[in-house]
Amino acid sequence: MIEIPDKLYYKIGEVAALLELKTHVLRYWETEFSELCPVKSRSKQRLYRRKDVETALLIKDLLYQQGFTIAGAKKQLQSELQASLPFDAPEQTAEHLLKVIKADLLRIRKRLANPASSEE
Repeated sequence: MIEIPDKLYYKIGEVAALLELKTHVLRYWETEFSELCPVKSRSKQRLYRRKDVETALLIKDLLYQQGFTIAGAKKQLQSELQASLPFDAPEQTAEHLLKVIKADLLRIRKRLANPASSEE
């Protein structure tokens, strides 16, 4: 199991070293897997979030360990991500997701407004 350092953003070189891959492989995966979408800085440098690193780890496992093709890995990845969503009913998907995001943002705002109380 690979231990991901606790950081907000990771550069592509850091992610490539962590996963023991070449950077061009990660760039290729970005074109093939819509779930892998690092943000880009003003200087157009890729900045991976923890979620992106975890997704890349899953893609690597599907392709290299489990032997999936790119197409098979796409399907498997989509089904695994669908299964991990925090809601069940498809009609509630967008509405529930927005409520969860709003609650998370309000919690973050509260912590930023009062940082002393968030260190529990």
